[in-house]
Amino acid sequence: MTPLALVEIGGRLLDKIIPDKDARDRAKAELIKASQDQDFQRDMAQIELNKEEAKMDLFRGGWRPAVGWTCGIAFALHFVLFPLLNFFLASAGQEQIVVAFDMDTLMTVLLGLLGLGGLRTAEKWKGIK
Repeated sequence: MTPLALVEIGGRLLDKIIPDKDARDRAKAELIKASQDQDFQRDMAQIELNKEEAKMDLFRGGWRPAVGWTCGIAFALHFVLFPLLNFFLASAGQEQIVVAFDMDTLMTVLLGLLGLGGLRTAEKWKGIK
């Protein structure tokens, strides 16, 4: 949805919500001003990009899904699959599987992937542009 379409829809909503013509005109002017704001334009561009990325295949969406799937699979293997497998092996009297797991490297990648959005949110809360 384009910013112009949002302003048009917002204007129609304001017509129904605000009975006073002067107050309604001031609200519409604020809406138009907000739609021209750089942050708003950037947010709208990000929304459009997100829509396009959402249309992509689950596994072929680019580097972020690949890193996310890799980290997710590594966590699932280490914290779910291997412990369950070891439990069943131990129950059957077999030798357990011991797999070296480099948690430091995985956490660095995963926190970098997930944490950057959190840092930007913290900046927005503090009013940093």
